[in-house]
Amino acid sequence: MVVDGHIPEGELRRSRTDADVGETLTAALDRELTGYVVFEPRGSILRDDEERAVLTFETGVPVLAYHAAADVGGWDALDALTAGPFHTEVYELSPASLSAAHRVDEFRVGPTAPARELADRDDLVERTREAAPAERLAEEEGASAVEEFLADAERIEAIREEAAAEAKERAAEWGLTDQLDDDP
Repeated sequence: MVVDGHIPEGELRRSRTDADVGETLTAALDRELTGYVVFEPRGSILRDDEERAVLTFETGVPVLAYHAAADVGGWDALDALTAGPFHTEVYELSPASLSAAHRVDEFRVGPTAPARELADRDDLVERTREAAPAERLAEEEGASAVEEFLADAERIEAIREEAAAEAKERAAEWGLTDQLDDDP
């Protein structure tokens, strides 16, 4: 059906209009859903747009995200999924049916990312963290550390200044100071 042909059609368990993303994520966690949810902005149904996004779950914990219209996955899919309210369809699938899709790294999201980015609910983030397997949390923490580093402009500037000073020192050692461009 979706995600580059890697997810077969599941068994429809629920279809709801004006769905709140937080409620949908909570329900998936409560039911320990293994399957996927299709989020479609309410207006796109009438226009027959391809504005839908898909979030897959394994025992209630989000695994990957894909946004059809933007043809992006992972964090980019979460960023593209901002216009609500939504019509949601919840589908159940076996873990084996999702295994091929779950191996597509560029579509993967951290377990708590949808709760944080789409629902902005700390309680849901914490519940998802508690339900997520340790190895998935380790992946997310690694990504968070990189994001945190990249967001620290002062630290990056300090590293640049240190690298520039070291380059000047090396240039002086090798007699190449005339070759340096003093403009940053």
